[in-house]
Amino acid sequence: MAGKNNALQKPVQLSPQLENVIGKGPLTRAQVTSKVWDYIKGNSLQDANDKRQINPDAKLGAVIGTEQISMFKMTAAVSKHLT
Repeated sequence: MAGKNNALQKPVQLSPQLENVIGKGPLTRAQVTSKVWDYIKGNSLQDANDKRQINPDAKLGAVIGTEQISMFKMTAAVSKHLT
């Protein structure tokens, strides 16, 4: 893997809304995903009946929208806040 550009390891800049949820960047995409999940679990935002569904609070809602969202769509929503 040496010399290969791995997008997950490249630090990215975070939007102010995302920094409000997970802290200051730059972070790698892998770190962003991990910190978003830490936030979701730490604030009990997974749906009790279907853990694949996320119920955003006000802070996370500023990043991924205020409606319930599947964990698969959440990654795409978060990526819009990375540069």
